[in-house]
Amino acid sequence: MKRSAGFIFVAAVIIAASFGGKIAKAAAEPIAVRAISVQSITSSRVAFLTGEIRARVQSELSFRVGGRIVERLVEVGDTVKAGELMARLDAEEQKAEIAVAEANLESAKARQRLAQLALDRQENLLSTRVTTLAALDQATEDVATSTEDVVAASAQLDNAKRQLTFTDLRADADGVITARTAEVGQVAKATQPIFTLAKDGPRDAIFDVQEALYLRDQPQRDLSLSLISTPDKEMRGEVREISPTIDGLGGTIRLKVDIGSNPALPLGAPIVGKFSSDERAVMEVPWSAMSVAGRGPAVWVVDPTSMTASLRQIKIGRHSTTSIEIADGLSVGELVVIEGGKFLSPGRAVLVNQNARGGTQ
Repeated sequence: MKRSAGFIFVAAVIIAASFGGKIAKAAAEPIAVRAISVQSITSSRVAFLTGEIRARVQSELSFRVGGRIVERLVEVGDTVKAGELMARLDAEEQKAEIAVAEANLESAKARQRLAQLALDRQENLLSTRVTTLAALDQATEDVATSTEDVVAASAQLDNAKRQLTFTDLRADADGVITARTAEVGQVAKATQPIFTLAKDGPRDAIFDVQEALYLRDQPQRDLSLSLISTPDKEMRGEVREISPTIDGLGGTIRLKVDIGSNPALPLGAPIVGKFSSDERAVMEVPWSAMSVAGRGPAVWVVDPTSMTASLRQIKIGRHSTTSIEIADGLSVGELVVIEGGKFLSPGRAVLVNQNARGGTQ
């Protein structure tokens, strides 16, 4: 029985030694990986955003008096000229005010004539010493008062006539009607917007961009633009205004880009802007190179002398769908494993197979 147990022990030792040798041999064999040599490249952050073409100057046109709209002569999209009639109010009230003002003026003129006749009479009586200086002074004062009444009545008539002209709404400049907020028969209040007029002249491309775009590496002020309908026709524009405030609802910043006075660019048309930042030197590696050391990002770096791998922590800058930017932790020229890193351990020998797909890049 003792002899059998010893035999089993010797056999176990032989088997363990045999497997241990194989394991040690397997551990000593290098693992084939793909790696790239880290290079410094020039990179520019690019964002494509959609905006809208608008007139540089837009005005809200309204009546200066209230009343019922009886006529509307233009529609949204119509082109108008400066001074062109666009809408009209019921002017019966203003016409009545003119009639009252005319009557008041005629009455004031009649009182003035009577006062002048009284003054002439007092002057004649004074020459014959029939009247007194006090009566003459009163007649003179009455003439002055009646004259002032005529001036006031005349001003009231002019104002009434001017109020009549306010019942006509006319364009204050050449342009295009982009909005209308009233209909015939509606009672409009004074200063209530009736039309929006996009004035002819310079036009802007309006973009509402996320604030993150301007937190770091602000885009260049000169950018490329194209209409969505004609993407092959590019034009240049320059950012002329950046809103100092952030929209509370969308968290966006409004940008106005000068696109000149080209009448071929339709108002309201969607336009795409290419926002590019200045070029700078960066180091990038594919996402497949990413690993973890502790709680931070890391990559496997190959020592070209010993051909062994080590795990190194890095700091990540920007990232895209295909690559990540290395902010710190690597130097130009170092070999970084991009395939096969999941099989590595610190100090493990590697074989960078240049004949594998992609080879050493």
